Amino acid sequence: MFALRSVARSLTKRHNSLNKFQILTNRDINVHKTLVRLRHTARINTIVVFVPQQESWIIERMGRFNKMLEPGLNILLPIVDSVSYVQSLKEIAIDIPQQSAVSADNVTLNIDGVLYLRVVDPYKASYGVEDPEFAITQLAQTTMRSEIGKITLDSVFKERESLNIAIVESINTASQSWGLKCMRYEIRDISLPTRVQDAMQMQVEAERKKRAAVLESEGRREAEINIAEGMKRSRILASEAIKTEQINSAEG
Repeated sequence: MFALRSVARSLTKRHNSLNKFQILTNRDINVHKTLVRLRHTARINTIVVFVPQQESWIIERMGRFNKMLEPGLNILLPIVDSVSYVQSLKEIAIDIPQQSAVSADNVTLNIDGVLYLRVVDPYKASYGVEDPEFAITQLAQTTMRSEIGKITLDSVFKERESLNIAIVESINTASQSWGLKCMRYEIRDISLPTRVQDAMQMQVEAERKKRAAVLESEGRREAEINIAEGMKRSRILASEAIKTEQINSAEG
């Protein structure tokens, strides 16, 4: 009997200590919320919870995964159930820091971008990877370096859209086990070393001078043709005039 009373008093104290969590609101969750998910460590002593739209809450029962709560009204068991993760199902944007990459023609360039992703499997996003944002950022950087290494510098500028698509496909292939899906990737800025910029500028100027020389040559040729055509036409007209005069003289 003494042991039972001790257990009862212990449970009563625990119950009283958890009463402050009687109501679970969005503010309670958002206090520690990160960009992708929340690891909520405190047990919630509540029965009725309201999950906001575009969110999925991961419930653990006595430390093990139990279920995922959908938006709307949900019922929990006090003390034994806890909200372990809160996953946002909205599309989010992540900045990919600038990094160096080497193209297929051995040109070093600095490139950054922005990644748009969404949680498609809340369970995998909660238990499949420790830090989804860090993992997807590292994956995007390595994928971008790999894809740029396959093409030349000119192709980086000419085929930027194709490069973005290739990066998205590679990221999605690797991130399936994390419950994340890359919606799109955009290369934001491409910076070249000064010597490469100078060489490209010289090439542009050379191409410009070449086009100017070609246009000037074509202009001279067209002018000479026009002059020759004019002289030819003049001789024909003069010959026809002489012929007409001779005919008129003979008939006269």
